[in-house]
Amino acid sequence: MIHKSFLIFFLLANFLFAEDLELKKLFDKRALTGTVVISSLDNKTVFISDDKRAKEQLTPASTFKIANTLIALEEKAVKDELEIIKWDGKDKGWKPWNQDHSIKSGFPVSCVWCYQELAKRVGLDKYHQHLKQLNYGNMQTGGNLTRFWLDGDLKISALEQIEFLQKLYKNDLPYKQRNLDKTKDVMIVESNDNYTIRVKTGWAMKIGWYVGYIELKNKTWFFAMNMNMPELSQAKYRKEITMEALKIKGII
Repeated sequence: MIHKSFLIFFLLANFLFAEDLELKKLFDKRALTGTVVISSLDNKTVFISDDKRAKEQLTPASTFKIANTLIALEEKAVKDELEIIKWDGKDKGWKPWNQDHSIKSGFPVSCVWCYQELAKRVGLDKYHQHLKQLNYGNMQTGGNLTRFWLDGDLKISALEQIEFLQKLYKNDLPYKQRNLDKTKDVMIVESNDNYTIRVKTGWAMKIGWYVGYIELKNKTWFFAMNMNMPELSQAKYRKEITMEALKIKGII
């Protein structure tokens, strides 16, 4: 089901905004395939580097940790963002993951096993309900509880990421205010006198993501970038391209 607000956004993106060649060059000069979407809160100003790619539903990977944080808090899988999730002592493949974590510490390092443990506490039935409430992408989990957002059935487009982030920002989701606030708090990667940036990265199935929003003193802008990313060495381009795009458009 496509919500009315997203339908309006979709139509605007189709008929009022041509592909932005300035932004497309950010991918071309790096020989990368992907898209970046930047939108104002009211969707009256939208920049898209690749319109077709922006509508393509892809694996969300760890960008789903935004929704997953909200769901875990709402379902009381943990009492709050500071509750410790115990590491089992086994090597998880990356040093920052080989320790106890909370949502607050695990979110910025994209701790996969932490959120897989939370998923076990939530359960598939609850996820089905929450994905529909959030109108999150294709709202499909398949049968794999701990991997549906990594290499399973869940898919979301860059445009749908923007829609979800806008609803989160506006508190336009049927969740407790404290859980909305805590989710937004763990997303903060930079805050200064000029702006606050909230972000989540993702990488799975050779797709890289960089999604979030930037709050200025008088305006908020939302962004969703994805790219073909077969190698981890390309990870830096997710942030690099997004920040360059924001600068090109005079946002930062």
